[in-house]
Amino acid sequence: MEEFWPMTDPLPIRVLLVDDHAVVRSGLSAFLLAFDDLELVGEAGSGEEAVRLCDRVRPDVVLMDLVMPGMDGAQATRAIREKCPDIQVIALTSFKEKELVEGAMEAGAIGYLLKNVSAEELARAIREAHAGRPSLAPEAAQVLIQSRRDPPRVGFDLSEREREVLALLVEGLNNPEIAERLVVSRSTVKFHVSSILSKLGAASRTEAVALAMKEGLLG
Repeated sequence: MEEFWPMTDPLPIRVLLVDDHAVVRSGLSAFLLAFDDLELVGEAGSGEEAVRLCDRVRPDVVLMDLVMPGMDGAQATRAIREKCPDIQVIALTSFKEKELVEGAMEAGAIGYLLKNVSAEELARAIREAHAGRPSLAPEAAQVLIQSRRDPPRVGFDLSEREREVLALLVEGLNNPEIAERLVVSRSTVKFHVSSILSKLGAASRTEAVALAMKEGLLG
């Protein structure tokens, strides 16, 4: 006799909300209740709290605000993805600036949506993220397309140490003085200076300093 097993509903997608505004978290949690296949498993008011909660409640998808005091959304996304690579993160923000979009995607977010998204669109994005598929607001997609067309910014590939050496060049220090300040050998400083000139396309230390000042490479 052939046996028939009862059909079981798939487990709901576990969602964690991260936003430093309680009223936003309240609105998002209310929306989640309207969908049977989505389950709210936690709320965090900061990036630090989000990282801790992910380790404890193991959500499938995180809705991550980006602009928060302390650890921002991109930093929290990177920390979560490094610690729990099976957790997907969707950036959910009011901002569409290039730096925020690129920062979130580089940190490992699978989606980038604006907070004016509809409930249905957000639910669809959560399901897509859970399946490993990206979701981008049209504005975010346009930013990424444009950034691929723009030439790379001068000095974008300088390492942290090279930026330190460049800052000391701007101060007017010579190689021996830089070596003493950074507690490294003179040959190491010479190597860094040569690399800086190459990356900036500068013919001299003076030109490198001028470029650093013009392009605001040191913040």
